[in-house]
Amino acid sequence: MSLPLEGLSAIVTGAGRGLGRAEALELARLGAAVVVNDYGPPGRDGAGERAAGSVSDPVADSVAGEIRAAGGRAVAHLGDVADFGTARALVDLAVREYGKLDILVNNAGILRDRMVFSMSEDEWDAVVRVHLKGHFNTTRFAAAHWRERAKAAGGRVYGRIVNTSSEAFLAGSAGQPNYAAAKGGIVGLTTSTAHALAKYGVTANVICPRARTRMTEGVFAGVAEAEPGGFDALSPEHVAPLVGYLSSPAAAVVNGQLLVVHGGMVAVVERPRVAAKFDASLEKGPTFSFEELADVLTPYFEAQPRGETFAAVEALGLRRG
Repeated sequence: MSLPLEGLSAIVTGAGRGLGRAEALELARLGAAVVVNDYGPPGRDGAGERAAGSVSDPVADSVAGEIRAAGGRAVAHLGDVADFGTARALVDLAVREYGKLDILVNNAGILRDRMVFSMSEDEWDAVVRVHLKGHFNTTRFAAAHWRERAKAAGGRVYGRIVNTSSEAFLAGSAGQPNYAAAKGGIVGLTTSTAHALAKYGVTANVICPRARTRMTEGVFAGVAEAEPGGFDALSPEHVAPLVGYLSSPAAAVVNGQLLVVHGGMVAVVERPRVAAKFDASLEKGPTFSFEELADVLTPYFEAQPRGETFAAVEALGLRRG
């Protein structure tokens, strides 16, 4: 019996640790040949320095070795996907190594948390660069590869993109304006990409995972880990099967979707809908005055102090405080 991803190739960025590692291992288990990308400077802020002349990444090499030891195919790639040329080289590596690229999973990211009134320009730029620009860079070259193949074949090809957003975008994490903005941007990038590439046979979806990783160690510091052999709802391994599914032929009808996932739960998030609509009184003119807006909008928002977004997030059990 063939595996769901047999004959397909994948790139997973930020795959040396945490979610990326779990996702790379899952794609390989399902039959994909994997390029394990990681840049890997020490620390979750990405500020550490590499040894001079470093040409490999120990954590990426280790994950690729795990895949090969289990009978799969994998190569490691050292590189910062927020660099345009590096992202091009990453896609080129997958095509050179496996003949084509079929799946792109964007996971690489860093954190530099600060309240908006204290954040430096560098703290803003660094996070937006790695998350949002990094997702764009790899998507841009993967999309060009699929478009060229589709034109050469005169029809649709197989392509899957799975991007990584966050609940920080959904709930507006107070101490992460850079991270929340970048993750919101990734949702917009994904839905735009889904529309642009659908005619070529390519789907693009985005997940908001909850898992205990190096990046979330502060968020879940007060959440006890499971006893040995017990169920750990925050294990990255519970997120990976959804990535495997979205990467597979079984998810051909899933495109432009946002899904929240953690241990034992997957939620499909609707696109924003109009919650209320107010029309200007024709008796007072064709448009609103300041006074009229105050009369209709203030009572409406006073009746919903937390807003619909926060209420919906709480209903899913996603709020973290």
